Amino acid sequence: MLPDFIIIGAMKCGTSTLADQLRAQPGIFVTDPKEPNFFSDDDVFAKGLDWYRDLFAAAQPGDLKGEASTHYTKRPTYPACADRLASALSAPKLIYMIRDPMSRAVSHYIHEWSMGVISEGLDAALDTHPELISYGCYMQQLRPYVERYGAANICVMALETMQKSPQDCLQTLGNFIGFDGTMEWQSEQSRSNVSSERMRRFPMQKLLIDNAVARGLRRALVPQSLRDKVKQSRQMHERPEMSPDKVVRLQEIFAEDYAELRQVFPDRPDLDVCYPFVTT
Repeated sequence: MLPDFIIIGAMKCGTSTLADQLRAQPGIFVTDPKEPNFFSDDDVFAKGLDWYRDLFAAAQPGDLKGEASTHYTKRPTYPACADRLASALSAPKLIYMIRDPMSRAVSHYIHEWSMGVISEGLDAALDTHPELISYGCYMQQLRPYVERYGAANICVMALETMQKSPQDCLQTLGNFIGFDGTMEWQSEQSRSNVSSERMRRFPMQKLLIDNAVARGLRRALVPQSLRDKVKQSRQMHERPEMSPDKVVRLQEIFAEDYAELRQVFPDRPDLDVCYPFVTT
């Protein structure tokens, strides 16, 4: 009862949407929670491989089983993932979603801002939070998996391509993981984790705000107009933009990473849509 495939990333590249679409296919089982983070987070890994196996216990005989944990491609934050994964799984199919790394960095920033992790502006955050950049260096993140499993066992798919041709992309992924049948994109499924709809979280939000008692008290005691003003004050109304200097710096970093990515995955024509700033 171990996975046949894993969506290993990248963060803010449509992995939640893809996991939902795979889960909706008869004959495919995706864990709940979607992101167990077993091979990345030390406290979860300490629960042991039997705990991980139990996540797949509800799969039906013959189901293709998978999970989706973007922590697996968050180097250097979680450096042991590839070694741990290789010690448990001999030949899983790995799916790696990417997008324009410049856009990914901004979406990552918005996510961290909404969670209260980052408070400074985008330019400053790019200096103080290097993961905004490193998580978008896709070849850097994939290198340990290529070394252990080979490029043939990794499917790199562009979010931009999935948005343009969702059915074709889903079928490509189905073929890659060994699904015997036709995949059906569920158009009624809404996109997951849309950063523009996020609000900045309050300290101790789960304890003080995200519970039925607190919601009832707010509705009973706080006028709707005041609640709307507070909500608006916690939203990011405009997508932040980098300064020209930061744009040049990041494009140079990502272009260098792209050159190696293209060498290792030469047969992925949709990679180019992720790098409009690279001259080929």
